[in-house]
Amino acid sequence: MPEAVAHVASGKVRELYALDDERLLLVASDRISTFDVVLPTEIPDKGRVLTGLSAFWFARARDICPNHLLSLRPDGRSSECRRLEMLPLECVVRGYLAGSGWKDYVRTGQVCGQALPPGLVESDRLPEPIFTPSTKAETGHDENIGFEEAGELVGADLLGELERLSLALYRFAADHAAARGILVADTKFEFGLDERRRVVLADEAFTPDSSRFWPADEYRSGGPQPSFDKQFARDYCESLGWDKTDPGPELPPDVVAGTRARYVDAFERLTGIEFASYAADPDVVLR
Repeated sequence: MPEAVAHVASGKVRELYALDDERLLLVASDRISTFDVVLPTEIPDKGRVLTGLSAFWFARARDICPNHLLSLRPDGRSSECRRLEMLPLECVVRGYLAGSGWKDYVRTGQVCGQALPPGLVESDRLPEPIFTPSTKAETGHDENIGFEEAGELVGADLLGELERLSLALYRFAADHAAARGILVADTKFEFGLDERRRVVLADEAFTPDSSRFWPADEYRSGGPQPSFDKQFARDYCESLGWDKTDPGPELPPDVVAGTRARYVDAFERLTGIEFASYAADPDVVLR
């Protein structure tokens, strides 16, 4: 990075740099985390997939919600973005009953305080997508919270706007993905406020890190599903009896290759663009 660019923060996957008072540089690394622990093994090209897919969705969903993207850089993993006042919520939308939502349902019959019909099984499609906010943890696990607690964090009116935008974005992307053979089981968003106090979509959108992608032709409710996301690496780590605390296990070459293939497959199916074409010219996803 040029000396004038100041490093602002490191996330599990991304590095954040300040370009000036109005712009940030977001760099997606090839790091992978499972159970909120960054593993010592990287997945080649993962950062490019995250950046390219996010840019693809940002370009197509801006009529639903403005976003922070200003431009992509030639490396395919770096994006120039607007500075925002980030909101302290993860905005999760669930279209299917999986992950922590399934665990909540088994325990309480609800997800984030929202009652669901009795008798649902794991991976069932929900009658309608639901908005289930969670905390945004600096370290460790995000925690599902109810609407009352979420409203205390951002205010009831703003929470209602976040729910409306999250559901609209989910329905838009889920319809697009379904036409390409992918079910978006759930996804999460981060939003911020710009200088005019408008809600702006930030961070990433509909990537294998922020979403649960399932192949539609293999979908069968009643248990876990095959996926295009990092579940492949997560399943390997879980098979080791690892206690899910730092340090995480090394990934063997076959798990690295399999995980990369799933990320690239998701990119190509969703965008209709060959990954090699994106690597050669990142702006192809914006057209």
